[in-house]
Amino acid sequence: MAREVAELNGDGIAAELRDAIHVLNEALGSPVAFRPVDWSLERREASSAALDEGIELSRALGAAMKYPTVTETLSPNQVLRERLGLAVIHRPCRTYPGVSRNYTGDIDLHVVRVATGGTYEDAGIKLGHYSAVSIRVMERVPVEHAAHFAFRLAERHRHQVVSTSKYTIQRAADGLFEEIVDEVSAEYRNTAHTRELFDSLLAKVILHPERFDVIVTPNEYGDFLSDMVYGLIGSIGLGASAAYAFTASHQPNIGIFDPAGGTAPDIAGKGIANPSGAIEAYGYLLDYCGQFDMSRRLIDAVRACIAAGEKTGDLGGSLNTLEYTQAVIRRVTGA
Repeated sequence: MAREVAELNGDGIAAELRDAIHVLNEALGSPVAFRPVDWSLERREASSAALDEGIELSRALGAAMKYPTVTETLSPNQVLRERLGLAVIHRPCRTYPGVSRNYTGDIDLHVVRVATGGTYEDAGIKLGHYSAVSIRVMERVPVEHAAHFAFRLAERHRHQVVSTSKYTIQRAADGLFEEIVDEVSAEYRNTAHTRELFDSLLAKVILHPERFDVIVTPNEYGDFLSDMVYGLIGSIGLGASAAYAFTASHQPNIGIFDPAGGTAPDIAGKGIANPSGAIEAYGYLLDYCGQFDMSRRLIDAVRACIAAGEKTGDLGGSLNTLEYTQAVIRRVTGA
């Protein structure tokens, strides 16, 4: 029986990405059954019921595929994090053969970002004409979730975790983050753990990204870092993201999967959007739903297509959205 998952439909190129995923899902034998919710800006602005419907369905089913959404009054991504208790954002960053980029080596690293706290929790206040202040927040439980997730992920890869922050300057907040990661590291004796100051780490990742495996970091640092690494692999549009809520024993129990790119209104409706990020996000959804082999084959197929020159126009190819999706399907199914 197919696993039911919520489908949060958005704006801009969201409809084209959704159609590509539906074609792909059907070609793979429909391993998941989508329960759609209209999360377009028009519906979200008209009634809070749209947000409520998407949140409750995602909670009930434990998994959702989300497409790009425009933010006006409220950020749907922020609402998801707050109301579902999403504590960790996982951004895999890998080299795509066949994509033009400045860094020519191979990259295979994972950014594990605490999804709450940091400076993103407080918009701050102005103090008269010349000053403003905001509070920096670091909470133990989300950091514990992120640390356990990072070490378990590293056990499946190269057994290396780097925690990074400005712990020598932000001694209270970032110091607590590093203290918690140190505590968790003691439970994973087969995985090496080192600390790096965030500014130093940025330079090292630009110079030698191939040396890194899993990087765990507070909220805003993870935001900066993952976008920078996507620049090294050639395009933010190639990225996929997963956000998780956890049980008390640090096991993921809700997963939200989405492409890292935005709504791209300039090309919406033209049928030329690159669905690679959405396809990889769907692949991570399959992995979360227990379809491990199918997930791996799908993600490998995306890279194989691009390496062979079967790619969309933004990457220098000639295929439109549907043609590219069909090329991926042929490689996965052998048809």
